[in-house]
Amino acid sequence: MNQPPSKLSRRTVFVGAGTVGAMAAAASLLPSVQNAAKLPAALPKAPANGGGYSLTDHVKQYYQTARV
Repeated sequence: MNQPPSKLSRRTVFVGAGTVGAMAAAASLLPSVQNAAKLPAALPKAPANGGGYSLTDHVKQYYQTARV
């Protein structure tokens, strides 16, 4: 009644679990990659005389938080 030794070792189980975890992590990133592809193809053309910079509330907030 001796059973033959199993080919499934502890190391094999942990390698399989690690592989499944890595595949799950990669699959969770795929939707964000698809969303990145939906960005507009071209940016708006910059003004001919410069003036492309504008001081918006977002920029003011950054400068306020960046003060030392």
